[in-house]
Amino acid sequence: MNRGDDRSFSDLLEYIEQNMNFESGFYNDAYLDRRITARMRRTDHDDYKTYQRLLKSNPEEQELLLDSLSINVTGFFRNPEAWEKLREVLRDLTESNRRVNIWSAPSADGREPYSLAMLALDDDDINQRRIDILGTDINPDILETARRGVYETSQTSDIAEELEPLTDYSPYIDKDENRFEVRDRVKDLVTFEQHDLIRGESKRDFDLVLCRNLLIYIDASYKEPIFETIRKSLRDGGYLMIGMTETLPTVSREHFDPVHKKQRIYQRT
Repeated sequence: MNRGDDRSFSDLLEYIEQNMNFESGFYNDAYLDRRITARMRRTDHDDYKTYQRLLKSNPEEQELLLDSLSINVTGFFRNPEAWEKLREVLRDLTESNRRVNIWSAPSADGREPYSLAMLALDDDDINQRRIDILGTDINPDILETARRGVYETSQTSDIAEELEPLTDYSPYIDKDENRFEVRDRVKDLVTFEQHDLIRGESKRDFDLVLCRNLLIYIDASYKEPIFETIRKSLRDGGYLMIGMTETLPTVSREHFDPVHKKQRIYQRT
C-alpha cells in the first residue's frame, strides 16, 4: 500500500480534527497511522488523499473511523498475574470500615470494571459491600456497550478463556453458547459515565485508580497531565495501577511509591 507522503497524512489528521471532533494531537502518530490504515484497507483505499475524499462524502465511514480510533482494546482479567496482586490491594482496602471507591479509566467496553466487581464477589477476604466502582470513557457508544454487559466470543476474543482466573464464572455470568451476559449482582457494583481523562477535571477521594494500556497510545506531552489528574483524584495512600508495559513519567515518580513494581501497582505518597 502506497499511502502517500507525510504532508498527505498531516492533511488527513487536520481534516479529522476540524471536521470530526477528534483531538488527534493527543495520540502518537504511529497509533493513529495503524488505525487509519486499517480502515483504508477495509475500504480499498490505497492513499491518504483518496481516503480523505471518502470521509468527506461518507458520514458512515466517519463514524467507523472514530470508533476505530477510540482506544477500546480490553478483556476480562487482562494480565491475570497482575490481578492476583490487585486482589491483595482490594483485601487491604476493604479491611477499613468505610466505602472504597475505585475508578477504571478508560473503561472501554466495561470488562475491566466488571472484572473488579467479580474479583470482589469471588473472594471471601474482600468485602464487596464496601466497594463502589466507576468506569469512565470518552466514547459514549462504548459506554452503552459497557452498561449492557453483553459480550460474544469472536476470532479475537475468547470470553471463556478471559474468565479463567475465576474458579467458576457461572455465579457472575449468564452464558448462552458464545454469548456472555454479566449478571445484575455484578452490574450493581459498577456505574459508568463519560469522562475525558486528558481534558476533563480530576475527581476526588478515590482509593484505587486503574489506568491501564492507555499511555502506550498517548503522545508523551500529554502523559504528565494525565498523571496529575490521577494524583489529584486519589486519596493520600491511594493506589494506582497502570499497564504491564507502561512506566510512570519521570516527574510523577516522586508522588508514587511502587507496591508491586513488576505488576505496575503504586501508592500515592
